[in-house]
Amino acid sequence: MELILKKAISSLGFEGDVVNVKPGYGRNYLLPQGKAVHATAANLALLEKDKAAIEARRAENLKHAEGTAKKITGLTIVIEQLAGVDERLFGSVTTADICAKLAEINVTLDKKQLLLNEPIKTLGETKIQVKVGFGVTAEFTLTVVPIKAS
Repeated sequence: MELILKKAISSLGFEGDVVNVKPGYGRNYLLPQGKAVHATAANLALLEKDKAAIEARRAENLKHAEGTAKKITGLTIVIEQLAGVDERLFGSVTTADICAKLAEINVTLDKKQLLLNEPIKTLGETKIQVKVGFGVTAEFTLTVVPIKAS
């Protein structure tokens, strides 16, 4: 099934790309969600007409993503958590905790953008991958330390 993407989809391509997908994926997900339209002659003509606007949006999104990646790259964030004597946390550090800490330094991310396989359950440093935009990733260091008794 040949479709024109209306939004960038990480596994398929950018907005305005003409892609071939399996019929079930197109019919049951992409079309009902409004993420794609059929690649008919009329829709292809509209695509050609709107090509400049689509390219401008792509460039703006890429510029924004690269700016955010530049802010994040090389950053070290410290989160304090309760921990036992064996350096294991009571609970864990989740993507929501990390996003909240990033928000304190004016970096707003969605927790789905953080590529964390599982919650962090031990003290120490961890490298965190962030998918900032389509094809743009960044990495920062997260340090988990025990809460100091006051």
